[in-house]
Amino acid sequence: MANLGFIGLGVMGSQMVSRLLDKGHTVTGYNRTRSKAQWLIEKGMKWADSPRAVTAAADVTFAMVTNAAALAAITDGPDGLLAAIGKGKTFVDMSTVSPTVSRAMAAKVREKGADMVDSPVSGSVITLQDGKLSVMVGGRTETFQRVLPLLLDIGPKVTHVGDNGVALAMKIAVNLSLAVQMLAFSEGVLLAEKSGIKREVAVDVLVNSAVASPMIKYRGPFVLQQPEEAWFDVNMMQKDMLLAMDLGRQLNVPVPTTAVTNEFLTAARGMGWEKLDFAVVFDVLARMSGVAK
Repeated sequence: MANLGFIGLGVMGSQMVSRLLDKGHTVTGYNRTRSKAQWLIEKGMKWADSPRAVTAAADVTFAMVTNAAALAAITDGPDGLLAAIGKGKTFVDMSTVSPTVSRAMAAKVREKGADMVDSPVSGSVITLQDGKLSVMVGGRTETFQRVLPLLLDIGPKVTHVGDNGVALAMKIAVNLSLAVQMLAFSEGVLLAEKSGIKREVAVDVLVNSAVASPMIKYRGPFVLQQPEEAWFDVNMMQKDMLLAMDLGRQLNVPVPTTAVTNEFLTAARGMGWEKLDFAVVFDVLARMSGVAK
């Protein structure tokens, strides 16, 4: 069993910690809002008052935060992760940031004598809880092999896709398709509905049809009822779409469907729906179509 740290106990991070505790690992955790971690503390997670304290206590420290600014906030400064990381320690960053930001962070970690991999995931709370999460890893092969058993305790599919930053490029490639698929699904539902088919029937047919990816199967019903807590809200998805468009510009790859779908996310924000799950693009399109929720 390993001595682990985890920084960022949001919807996904907290469930990962729960799985790691269930596997018998020792986990020391930190979150900006301690109350969100109380159920994990009651389950056996040790609490630390700063990212530095987490890193000092752990051999392998995981982090899952919202964006590059949040990553800087937990790594830099006297209470940051970099102040405590050193020889023999490993940083596994599961945040979705740009490959450039991640490579720069890896260089800082290596200056301290430690090593880092970027390890974003593909899946939702449900796939994580069901033990079906997919994990992508970018970094040195020897470091990947060292953390592989831990990542397998989080999800059954772990793929080493290349050097630092490459896993993030893969994650961005995956995530752009989630929102694009959701918009296309919404178009199909609304065409069926305005043809006289009940929305519930249209959703049932589509989520059991040839177009139903795993994401459509679990998120498609959100057009009928949003979850109480967003699995992946509009702001988070738009951050990833902007990363995809920026990467497309860097690599000279047109991403037209990404750009169009991003405009629907902007519209959702304009309607005050930024904290709802990104499946709310359906509501944007429904309003444009003259269809009530």
